[in-house]
Amino acid sequence: MIHLDIQAQTPLDLELLEKLTQHLTQKDVELIFLDEKSMHEINLEYRGVDKTTDVLSFPLDEAPYAPLGSILINVDLAKQKALEYAHKTEEEIALLYIHGLLHLLGYDHEVDSGQMRQKEEELISLFCLPQSLIVRTDDL
Repeated sequence: MIHLDIQAQTPLDLELLEKLTQHLTQKDVELIFLDEKSMHEINLEYRGVDKTTDVLSFPLDEAPYAPLGSILINVDLAKQKALEYAHKTEEEIALLYIHGLLHLLGYDHEVDSGQMRQKEEELISLFCLPQSLIVRTDDL
């Protein structure tokens, strides 16, 4: 189950996000939508990176009945990227959610040998979504 905290207005396909979650885990996930300024502040505070980002994941320590963790999505950037890549904002949010969820599950594209990219591509195909974050970042 997804627990929502909406701090920025966004179109949302919650059913799709629930299906994605259930496909990968039985744990609950907290999903927080933020504006660009708030995401910038969190990125600086927790990662030491002085700029905004599209998605951040914060896993929780393994404890009975605890959620898997939190996924923060920058709605402003999601809307911008959806326009840039000519797809729906809901689809961009789903891509960001997949990316964040895979990080919560222990995947890390910065150090793995392509496992996260492969899993993203598998989920994108299964759920009929547009090109993934990692694929389009690698293509730049």
